[in-house]
Amino acid sequence: MPELPEVETVRRQLEPILVGRTFERVEIADARLVRPYDPVEVAAELSGERVDAVDRRGKYLIVRFESGRVLLVHLRMTGSFHSGRRGSLQDVSHRRAVVTLENGSDVAYRDVRRFGTWLLLEPGELEPYLGARVGPEPLGPRFTTAFLRDRLAGRAAPLKAAVLDQRTAAGLGNIYADEALWRARLDPRSPAGALRGDDVAALRRAVRAALRRGIEREGADLGDGVYPNGSMQDALNAYGRGGLPCRRCGTPIAKTTLGGRGTWFCPVCQAGPHAG
Repeated sequence: MPELPEVETVRRQLEPILVGRTFERVEIADARLVRPYDPVEVAAELSGERVDAVDRRGKYLIVRFESGRVLLVHLRMTGSFHSGRRGSLQDVSHRRAVVTLENGSDVAYRDVRRFGTWLLLEPGELEPYLGARVGPEPLGPRFTTAFLRDRLAGRAAPLKAAVLDQRTAAGLGNIYADEALWRARLDPRSPAGALRGDDVAALRRAVRAALRRGIEREGADLGDGVYPNGSMQDALNAYGRGGLPCRRCGTPIAKTTLGGRGTWFCPVCQAGPHAG
């Protein structure tokens, strides 16, 4: 699933294409994209809307319209956008929707696994919707050591499972959770509530550093063609490196499963949490 760096990369690509443009016509070919709503009705409601901004919150893309409405997009496993001149995207496979802009270009939404969603929200509905599902932006000012400490306090769940909670670190997923815990030298299997001393501060710094690194490299290309320009896969320290030497100490990276997710870590470097 695309995580914060991949979604931010998509946002940056879409912003110059969509901002200031009007949705002249919208075709939604897959009813699953907008269910339980009628795709014909949603397409009609989107037609005529003019884009004011393209934002992101965690793994959500937020297309803001001048009317105050919002199109909230979750890419899930394989969602992606493609743009080109009008009529040029007919050969894009697995197209689920096409937005025709007033400037003569098309933007197609492609989704092989069909898990992605589009949700049209009326003015005032966005914050209540997101507030119930995601916490603060890990790269924003509200993601403080105190906030993270409060979120982890008393939790018996494995540390990795706790940081994957989107109400704790919005946008953090399997890849960057492993990378953050490696950077912080923390064992992903340890109880989240066991962190003491400087561990929480180190984890906060590590989460931010891992995400920033992913954004710099335009996300990770995992060979599925969804993020073909991403290069984060070449700079990973833990995720997917089972049996390869730790870049810090040379110990083979170990793999385990936590909460049904593959988890990679260094059994020597990541011996925390630490007393303090």
